[in-house]
Amino acid sequence: MRRLLKFLHTMGAIGLMGAMAALLVLLGRVPSPAAIESYALIRGAMGAVATWLFLPSLALTLLAGLLSIAQRAFHNAGWAWAKLATGIVMFEWGFVGVQGPMQEEARLSAEALAGRVNPASLGQDLGAERGTLWVLLFIATLNVVFGIWRPRLIRRPQPAS
Repeated sequence: MRRLLKFLHTMGAIGLMGAMAALLVLLGRVPSPAAIESYALIRGAMGAVATWLFLPSLALTLLAGLLSIAQRAFHNAGWAWAKLATGIVMFEWGFVGVQGPMQEEARLSAEALAGRVNPASLGQDLGAERGTLWVLLFIATLNVVFGIWRPRLIRRPQPAS
């Protein structure tokens, strides 16, 4: 069971970091909202990456991580608790800073393409989205570092002499 959870956690992390990298690349290619057809196409692709790659990878990583930390072997491992804390940050920021805005902007750009929304209202948060993705990518990299090197963050009690 332990190896399966480690495998699932690793596969989720690969997908999660890949999704964030893809979203950063797409953010770098977003045209001006004035070119509504191209803008809606890119934002639709970003919404799809956020929905079908980012979110499932985030869920898999968090679920496998939580099930792993439930094992007794990790209860005294400071690095595992640090990963739990940063995992909570990833979960919240993933929904609030990535998933929600990406889906909403994809929806709004499709509405603007159909003529129901003013295109001038689009593209307001590109810098915030980019910043959020960079912070989350840094946190995910930090989690990989914790998982590989497993630094001792909590001192174990010294045995009585």
